[in-house]
Amino acid sequence: MSLANKLAEERRARLAAERLLEQKQAELHAANRKLGKHARQLSDEIVETRAKVQTVEDENQRVKSDLTVANEKVEIAERRLWHSIETIQDGFAFFDEGGRMIAANPAWIAIFDGLADVRAGVSYIEILQLATEEGIVNTRDETPAEWRERMLDRWQSEAPEPTVIRLWNGAYIKLIDQRGHGGDVVSLALDITDTVRYEQQLKEARRRAEAANRAKSSFLANMSHEIRTPMNGVVGMADLLRETALDEEQLLYATTIKNSGEALLVIINDVLDYSKIEAEKLVLHPEPFDLERCIHELIMLMQPRARDQGVEVLLDYDLFLPTRFIGDPGRLRQVLTNLMGNAIKFTAKGHVLIRVTGITDDGAGAVQVHVAVEDTGIGIPEDMVDHVFGEFNQVEGEHNRKFEGTGLGLAISEKLIGLMGGDIWVESEEGAGSTFGFRITLPVAEGAAPEPPARAQTLRRALVVGGSDANRTLLEKQLDQLRIAPLACADGAEALARLEEGADAVFAEHNMNAMDGLELTAAIREAGSDVPVILLSANTGYAERDPAAHHLHAILQKPVARRDLFAVLRSLDAAAPPDAPKAPTAPDAPAPARAAPAPDRALRVLAAEDNKTNRLVFSKMVGALDIELEFAGNGHEAVALYQSFAPDIVFMDISMPGMDGKEATREIRKLEQESGAHVPIVAMTAHAMEGDDAEILAAGLDHYLTKPLRKALIHERIAAMAGDGIRPPMGADVA
Repeated sequence: MSLANKLAEERRARLAAERLLEQKQAELHAANRKLGKHARQLSDEIVETRAKVQTVEDENQRVKSDLTVANEKVEIAERRLWHSIETIQDGFAFFDEGGRMIAANPAWIAIFDGLADVRAGVSYIEILQLATEEGIVNTRDETPAEWRERMLDRWQSEAPEPTVIRLWNGAYIKLIDQRGHGGDVVSLALDITDTVRYEQQLKEARRRAEAANRAKSSFLANMSHEIRTPMNGVVGMADLLRETALDEEQLLYATTIKNSGEALLVIINDVLDYSKIEAEKLVLHPEPFDLERCIHELIMLMQPRARDQGVEVLLDYDLFLPTRFIGDPGRLRQVLTNLMGNAIKFTAKGHVLIRVTGITDDGAGAVQVHVAVEDTGIGIPEDMVDHVFGEFNQVEGEHNRKFEGTGLGLAISEKLIGLMGGDIWVESEEGAGSTFGFRITLPVAEGAAPEPPARAQTLRRALVVGGSDANRTLLEKQLDQLRIAPLACADGAEALARLEEGADAVFAEHNMNAMDGLELTAAIREAGSDVPVILLSANTGYAERDPAAHHLHAILQKPVARRDLFAVLRSLDAAAPPDAPKAPTAPDAPAPARAAPAPDRALRVLAAEDNKTNRLVFSKMVGALDIELEFAGNGHEAVALYQSFAPDIVFMDISMPGMDGKEATREIRKLEQESGAHVPIVAMTAHAMEGDDAEILAAGLDHYLTKPLRKALIHERIAAMAGDGIRPPMGADVA
């Protein structure tokens, strides 16, 4: 091989080696880059792992720190809790499920008066044993063994009931034990000595208060009785004196005595009622009654006083509202008397209007009755409106009082309406009058109210003549509700001028200026008109005696009762004007009874009364009657006279010496059991407190009259005894 070839081959070999070296170097660089990349990745992972490890170490350190702080707080809380438990005055103890004491505060330990055995580890049974053996507890009527058995049974129950134990020193401890889910028991021992003693003081105070209340009630009953007895003489004799021949001055004196006595009785009744209400002793007595009739009766009683003041009393009773309800008529009359009496008292001129409306609940059979008493009186200042229902309050101050009264009437009325489940209210403007009203819900009683007449074919328009604006407006409204067109006339002259407008009837006021109702009637007849005239009069007796009365169709008493108005409207459609005036009567009114043959003896009346003045009053009240009267001075005499005198009726005083009226009545009833007779016995008594009537009637009496006695009520009882063989005590013309 030539040198050139050798060199060429060596060059080729060198080039191949260089290429191989380059290749290996390239592979080595690639391996180094890969190794560097792995190294960097491994380094990053190491750094990340170290960071995580550090975070975990930091978290562990924080948790350890928090646990240390929490443990410190728990220790502080436990220390404070136990310190609080040791500080509180009530006992606090822990027991495990086996009934052994874990711990107890000093107050719980102190119950055992320093016994060293009462400490942690002692069992509950041992505690009970120590309590009885050392005389710590007062077991009262139980033996120590019975007491321990009862207390252990209580402790072992799932939910021990609280119990009270009495310690040897008179202290009272209330034990309250609570069992946990694991069987542990927390026991509280509360010292209730002060509470028990306070309750004992309250019981004693209540006993004294009840005794004082009984003494007050007894005092009021005795005072009521003692005052009513002489007042019977004062009022009764004054009433009798007024019936004798007196001149005007003497009549004034007698009337003043009577009115003053009755005013004193009103005050007594107010005080008694208020006392009963305050003591929550007043009880309502519901019964069926006629509300419209009740109001009419009150108006009739108050009209003389109102007439003397020039005040007209009007009633606006909803024509379509029921009249019969179930309630306490006596208490409703009392409320209405207060409201109406105040309205009249504080009204110098104008009118007092009682307005009755209602909302019927057909489903419940009841009516929400609204009664409002409106007046045109002095009114009430705005700042005094809320003052009037207070006790002993009046609008005037105590130094400038113009009107008399106890100031209890409205307070009693408010409480009575409250007892009935209603409410009372007032609206007033000083100088323009007041309106007092109340709302109560009353069940409707059996007995239909008078039905309004169907529209009369011959009565389409009516003249309403004279009277006050309020009275005329009221009648116009009622006629309009009955579909009768009213034609209002201020006086008789205007009525005569409007007769040509075709009125079918004339409703005329009795008292009118220039031409009164009777004169108007005569003028209508002179004008040739036969239109029916109905006279509205507050004094029907006086109107009937007038010569012109025979021209009238009817006379209606004011305020006009709904029943009477309906009866007149029916009669207008059916009958011609009568020759003489007559009040409307019911279609089914019975025919007058035929006169009976003259009986042969007088009614025998026995009156048992120990007070000489009251005997005189009674004898004078019945002096004009055709009766035979005997008096008994006490119960023994009453029983004896019952046997010898054989009375037809007995009036029996209740409080008499020796034998009282109730005992005498019982003796008479025993005698009647043998004979089979029954003589009515009427109590006449000054006992007028709540419940007195029931107690008296339970002794066998038939009726109950309170003093001062009312002549009309005595006559009513006597008149009811007229019978076969007995002359009418009131006279044949009345009977």
